Amino acid sequence: MAAFPVPRYLAETAAHEPGVRDWIATLPGIVSGLARRWSLSVGEPFQPGGQCSWVAPVTGPAGDGLVLKVGFRFPGGEERDEAAGLRIWDGNGTARLHAACASESAYMLLTERCMPGTPLSQVLPGPEQDVVVAGLLRRLWAQPHLAYPFRPLAQMCAAWADEFETGYAVTGPAHRIDPGLARAGIALFRSLPVTAARQVLLCTDLHADNILAARREPWLVIDPKPYVGDPAYDVVQHMLNCEDRLAADPAGLAARMAGLAGLEPDRVRLWLFARSVQESAGSPLMRRVAGRLTPS
Repeated sequence: MAAFPVPRYLAETAAHEPGVRDWIATLPGIVSGLARRWSLSVGEPFQPGGQCSWVAPVTGPAGDGLVLKVGFRFPGGEERDEAAGLRIWDGNGTARLHAACASESAYMLLTERCMPGTPLSQVLPGPEQDVVVAGLLRRLWAQPHLAYPFRPLAQMCAAWADEFETGYAVTGPAHRIDPGLARAGIALFRSLPVTAARQVLLCTDLHADNILAARREPWLVIDPKPYVGDPAYDVVQHMLNCEDRLAADPAGLAARMAGLAGLEPDRVRLWLFARSVQESAGSPLMRRVAGRLTPS
């Protein structure tokens, strides 16, 4: 048990999450059981790895290179429908799912391995990343999704808005956004999902570190967190990760991503404002971005 390798980011999560720490103790048995069940030869986990999952390269019974992901299951967690989303997309812009199962404490995925697997963030500059992100999202949104009961984006936004309001009430004025902006941003965060003209299958966490170079296609998406809702939401996480460009011209970045993804610029800007408010606790950058995007 002591020799079982735990990636750095997962170990850091365990340091402040007792549930994850206890769960890590069960990982050796889970991984060895999956290796037997799916006839896998398991390699060392990727470093620094994910914050809430153990992910490693594996070799399948036919000698094919795959990836094994064992994730911690949070109550109502965003990761709940990852396997269902990958099944729906079926390799169309995403890594292909080979097998999946779940227990009360963990979800387990066996997926295509992207080779060479270099993240988009390490290959292309920001403006070129925008083009790849928008192109992949348009493909993901086009896939029919009614065969599975994915959760609505409104559910996720309501939970995050509740968390923001609870935290805001106990945060000192020096570390929180202006009260008026907070009210406006969180009201939008709750209302935008229900006013969308289109409802599509969303990735919700697509950014340049979750897009890997591959052989089957130039770029493939990993680690989706599927919900159904407004496509204008789905470009926001990428923009939040582009911190230098976001700080320099948030409205311009929103307009650029809207154009590339075929979205309404005003709606993308509103989502970026609302999400910046929601992310503003302890973040001077997000507070500045929200201030510059305040709706008139």
